[in-house]
Amino acid sequence: MAKQFPEIIPRLQRFIEKQQMFFVATAARDGRVNVSPKGLDSLRVLGPGRVVWLNGTGSGNETAAHLLDSPRMTIMFCSFAREPLILRLYGTARAVHEGDAEWDELLALFPPMLGSRNIYLLDIDLVQTSCGFGVPEFEFTGQRELMHTWAQKKGAHGLRAYHEEKNLSSIDGFPTGLPLPDADADADAEAETA
Repeated sequence: MAKQFPEIIPRLQRFIEKQQMFFVATAARDGRVNVSPKGLDSLRVLGPGRVVWLNGTGSGNETAAHLLDSPRMTIMFCSFAREPLILRLYGTARAVHEGDAEWDELLALFPPMLGSRNIYLLDIDLVQTSCGFGVPEFEFTGQRELMHTWAQKKGAHGLRAYHEEKNLSSIDGFPTGLPLPDADADADAEAETA
């Protein structure tokens, strides 16, 4: 029942744009495989062969670390509605961080997200669908506001400290490449939000 496509065709783009959640899988050449659920209106289709997604601050930063070692990424969507479908996007990805030339342009594609940490660009080399008959039906009731509230309470200085403590290396000890703003930039950001 699986079908393969060299790129995202219009019907599949419409399916992607309806999804409230997706899953991201990456792995370095050694160590653990990481799979993370994502939501919060954080993915955009840029064209038939490219998607971009915005990543907020989290308790780890596995994706960034893995991509520095091996740029492979799989993004999976699955329908929890009546019509079943699983869709996977396979390809190579890279991280864009604040301060990189593309950051502001890509960040503008998304609603504001306090604590935005990375933006990932995935260049697709294979799209695959499968039936999804084993995926249960769920009713979407809304996105959580907890990440926004948490980041707001932390403030710029608190987010920097959190990134420094939790986001500079993977659980296997690989560096994530996450740059940290200097303390003066934190003070400026705090003043702007006050």
